[in-house]
Amino acid sequence: MSGADAAGDGADGVRKRATLRTRHDDPAVVARAVRPDNTDAMETAVAEDRVVTRIERPTTGGLRSTVDDYVVNLRVAEQVAATARGEATTAVDDRDAAAVDGDAADESEEASGGTNDSDITTDDTHDT
Repeated sequence: MSGADAAGDGADGVRKRATLRTRHDDPAVVARAVRPDNTDAMETAVAEDRVVTRIERPTTGGLRSTVDDYVVNLRVAEQVAATARGEATTAVDDRDAAAVDGDAADESEEASGGTNDSDITTDDTHDT
């Protein structure tokens, strides 16, 4: 095993990083809801009324998988928080229900739709 692999880094020795900043009606509640699912490679905090999560992984593929899982957890946390506030379902919820009923939502529409305004930045510009 090479030194880079032993240290937990990718083949190029550079760890891959992403920072996700999302706005929510109650960011503290959402942050508390997603933290239990965080791995050791993740850190979630509230800053400037946003949930900020930093993820660091040894490979781009691992980073992508972790970000995908986190976004699902984030979405569920937001929906639970909205339900707790007594709010009706959102357009995202309606699309999800339609997909369950067999009317699959267009992936590009789903990726860009929703009630959250997200800024996703990554420090990684290399594909591995």
